[in-house]
Amino acid sequence: MKVSVRGGLFDLLAFRGLPGQRKKRIARASAEPLAVHAVNELARQLHPAKLHLQIIKVAQETASSRTYRLVADPDQGTESLPYFRAGQYLSLKVDVDGVRVTRPCSISSAPYESLGEQGFYEVTLRKIPDGFLTPFVWEHWGVGTKVESSAPLGVFYHEPLRDSEQIIGLAGGSGITPFRSMAREIVSGKLAAKLLLLYGSSQPDDILFYDELLDLQRRSDNRLRTVHVLSCDGIVPEGCEQGFISAEMIRKHADPQSGTFFVCGPQAMYQFVGRELASLQVPRRRVRWEAYGEVRDIGHWPGFPTPAVGKVYRANVHINGRRVEIPARADETLLVAFERANLGPPSHCRSGECGYCRSRLVSGEVFVVPETDGRRAADRTYGFIHPCSSYPISDVEVVVPADV
Repeated sequence: MKVSVRGGLFDLLAFRGLPGQRKKRIARASAEPLAVHAVNELARQLHPAKLHLQIIKVAQETASSRTYRLVADPDQGTESLPYFRAGQYLSLKVDVDGVRVTRPCSISSAPYESLGEQGFYEVTLRKIPDGFLTPFVWEHWGVGTKVESSAPLGVFYHEPLRDSEQIIGLAGGSGITPFRSMAREIVSGKLAAKLLLLYGSSQPDDILFYDELLDLQRRSDNRLRTVHVLSCDGIVPEGCEQGFISAEMIRKHADPQSGTFFVCGPQAMYQFVGRELASLQVPRRRVRWEAYGEVRDIGHWPGFPTPAVGKVYRANVHINGRRVEIPARADETLLVAFERANLGPPSHCRSGECGYCRSRLVSGEVFVVPETDGRRAADRTYGFIHPCSSYPISDVEVVVPADV
């Protein structure tokens, strides 16, 4: 390796002149303190406490899925949209019949589409017939609807210092949404990565973004490839695989020993795919999981105490300067109990990941699924919990921070 002595001398001379330049700048500077530091202002713009948005377009993707295009609502104080990384989510804040709830929702548009005066986000929601939020959204959201959300959040994105250039995406159902964002960003030339996407759906007519993914693949210069995997019985369309995203299916289309795996889909898929990746001996450091969400049917989870199944406990909650006692079911998280009581608790990820709902457990016991326990070791030692991933297994007393 050649070293430039001349260049090194110039660097030393430049460094030697820094103290003098600093003194001159200080002498020329105003004595008035800065009202707002430029770095703080940039941080505020990139990470606002909340966003006020407005729907300008609704697209029916499938019989059960819709895409909502959101823009900044300057009348409510949001002048522009913060930039984000492909794979991040918004935490939607919605009043459902007088009850305020939050739900994380992946941004399905690309980061570059959020820039400029015409910038927008898109979120794609699948209607859950017996759900709490999506039936309300189907009934009440349309063009012109005002929507409140967090700024973009989450760590489910490609990081070149950590991840391989080759992304192996494993998606199920509406878990395709963050990969649509990545695919758009890759084809636009703004994300230096390759994406092989194995996308599982139950029926051909339930595949999200089929035509768009095909078009993006054609324009990707071999940086994007999508393999559709259908779990339905009978004849599947040409070019589609049949079955599940198994170890055999992964090995058929990808090299399991290279690339970084990104996984997003329903919880049943997480459990299945987790076992398949383990059988392929994929190291944990090469697997990224989207936020897990609240565990359903917690009573059947390994380690959950059998005597607590079906029980309803008392929760003494300190929040917003008041103390209230509410019922808390063992089969629901404490966050759900707080929302049912309309206490307005803080929440973003609903997966034990982000720590926004971090609260102090004064007394009582909770069950936390190890896979969704995102607490620091010190918090586990000193009695702090994430209500979104904590299930009461006794009467409890909790101090909850106010939402901002």
